[in-house]
Amino acid sequence: MAHGEKIGPLIFLGAPGAGKGTQSKRIQERYNIPQISTGDLLRGHVRMGTELGHQAEKIMAQGGLVPDALVCDMVANRLRRPDCARGYILDGFPRTAAQAGWLEEFLNREFFDKEDQGRGPIVINIFVDYNQLKLRLTGRRSCPACGRIYNIHTQLPRVDEACDVDGTGLIQRDDDREEVIAGRLRAYQEQTRPLIAFYEAKGQLVLVDGEQSMDQVTAQIVEAVEAASRI
Repeated sequence: MAHGEKIGPLIFLGAPGAGKGTQSKRIQERYNIPQISTGDLLRGHVRMGTELGHQAEKIMAQGGLVPDALVCDMVANRLRRPDCARGYILDGFPRTAAQAGWLEEFLNREFFDKEDQGRGPIVINIFVDYNQLKLRLTGRRSCPACGRIYNIHTQLPRVDEACDVDGTGLIQRDDDREEVIAGRLRAYQEQTRPLIAFYEAKGQLVLVDGEQSMDQVTAQIVEAVEAASRI
């Protein structure tokens, strides 16, 4: 595609519960580009009973992170699909400095045109206080049919425990249960937060206050996307 027509790619950083999934879906709908969640991809492998799914299931249930080599291969296969040619949103990837380095090489090799080499992704860091994160995670419910997210504390469905869109019964993900949350947040602190410094040093980081209203968060992200993508 011609220079300036691609969107991003976009990376959403932030602890579990910061709102990455919700904001990714909003940006996806606005620009008609795919939202790629490594969590969703991994859960899909678990449902299908693949070898990767078996390995990932135990790790995710304990709040841990799947090894880089497995995740990177999975992400590469997804990003090579035709619907990603114009741009895409990465939700939950990269999580480590090693993954970020791999992604940088992948983008320069397979996504960016020659004139865009080294430009890098647009990295949105959504920050939310630790106590607020715990409240969001324990209250989070999702629709297994359409993926829409709700919260029993802050974003109730119109009908109790049922999706507003299709009426499907809402579920609580295993990795949102209180006994797993502490491990997930600890893993984020230890392995993922260094990415903030990594991308800040490259001038690719945009800080967003995740405790604003959802519409305010979305507006701030859109402003950053349109400024960086020149659309």
